[in-house]
Amino acid sequence: MRSIPRWRDREALAAAAAAIGLVTLALRVWLHVTSPVIAALAYLLIVLLTATVSRLRAAVVICVAADLCLNYFFMPPVGTLTIADPQNWAAFLAFVAVSVVAGSLSSAVRRQALDATARRDELARLFDLSRDVLLTTDSRQAVAQLAGFVARRFELALAAICLPAGGDWSIQYAGSLELTLDAAMLTAIFERAEHTLEFDARARAYTGHETVAIGGRAVHVVPLRFGTKAVGLLAAAGGTSDPGTLDALAGIVAIAIERAELLEARKAADMARQSEALKSALLASLGHDLRTPLTAIRVAATNLQASWLTDHDRRDQSDVILVEVARLQRLFQNILEMARIDAGAVATESRWVHPQEIVEAAQDQVELALRCHPLDVQCQTDEAVRLDPRLTAAALAQVLENAARYSPADAPIAVSAALSADGLVLTVRDRGAGIDARDLPHLFERFYRGVEATRVAGTGMGLAIARGLLATEGGRIWAENCPNGGAQFTIAVPAEHRTVPAEASS
Repeated sequence: MRSIPRWRDREALAAAAAAIGLVTLALRVWLHVTSPVIAALAYLLIVLLTATVSRLRAAVVICVAADLCLNYFFMPPVGTLTIADPQNWAAFLAFVAVSVVAGSLSSAVRRQALDATARRDELARLFDLSRDVLLTTDSRQAVAQLAGFVARRFELALAAICLPAGGDWSIQYAGSLELTLDAAMLTAIFERAEHTLEFDARARAYTGHETVAIGGRAVHVVPLRFGTKAVGLLAAAGGTSDPGTLDALAGIVAIAIERAELLEARKAADMARQSEALKSALLASLGHDLRTPLTAIRVAATNLQASWLTDHDRRDQSDVILVEVARLQRLFQNILEMARIDAGAVATESRWVHPQEIVEAAQDQVELALRCHPLDVQCQTDEAVRLDPRLTAAALAQVLENAARYSPADAPIAVSAALSADGLVLTVRDRGAGIDARDLPHLFERFYRGVEATRVAGTGMGLAIARGLLATEGGRIWAENCPNGGAQFTIAVPAEHRTVPAEASS
């Protein structure tokens, strides 16, 4: 329960004493009032006001002072502390009784109002702390953040969450007070809390609360209980010492810790599930994409052993082997690129280059995939750009290969390069069937094949690799359907640019 500060009592006493003096002076000297009834009512008002803003003891002191003034200045014989008339005795005793009762009632109401305000503030702080807990999603830093929330919401000089860790303690401190909690003391308090569990209805708290002195400061140590099990300790100093509030606070902290552990477990389960799904998708894609070229290579190699083949036929079979070997090489290169992206081992090396060189380098990487598609290249700038040409060309090559895979035979593929305020912008447009609306949100996810997966061969790694490579140099990629058919992929890479001859770029 919140109490009235002592300095408030002293101020109220001084103000009430001054008011009694002024009222006495005004009634006797200025107004020449002799009626004890008028004086008693004036003094009673001062007593009530004093009881409203201070404790009962202050109101009693002012009541005694008012009684003395009433007797001395207004009760016959005036100027003495005696009362001659029995009727005046009755009036005096009634004044005393009314003053004490009214002061007591007023103090009780004041105390109840302060108690209600304290409960309201306690509930508001507990609600705010609960909201902070629900907004916490980083399970690794949850306990440290929780200690900060507790210290800030309850205005604590020290808030420490202590969790047992093997034979030691993991302690997260928060607040302006720098104290160190002794591990042996925490172990002893925790053991006592584990063996006793009783509820004190008067204090609105479970047993196990202890107060220890550390560095001249009183530190309240409260068990953290999840259900009936103690899972740790909460140490608090410099703020509330109400057992009910501390117990409710410890309950929320225990629930928050349990929630953080559940979030961590769920995250680990999700990662394990995603890992298994990726492994299954990778094995399925590799099994499909390895089977076709290996079969073609085996058939071509068998045919080369035939004695009846002409030189022209042998060259054709050799070309088949070279094409399929190049396809396998591209497949394994994609696997390596994906592994480097996952490991964060993709390094950037910026230099000045002409956009035309990036397009040509990408075209050379997927020459076999583009052999059935004429390439229409439009470079709309003569300026050089400063970026990593290797990563940009590798990403563009993945997009070109994807466009060739989803375009009809002999359909042209348009590539354009231009500069914007943000850097280099490359666009690739194909003449295929476009992107299904269901595929757009998942287009750049690894191993995602989409609705055309059964018709077009592929591993689903190309666009994911392009996004990963571009992200390394701060770039991005997006896709959209064209109004006249086909799909368009746009690559945007932050880059400086300057006007120099293309042949001078390096």
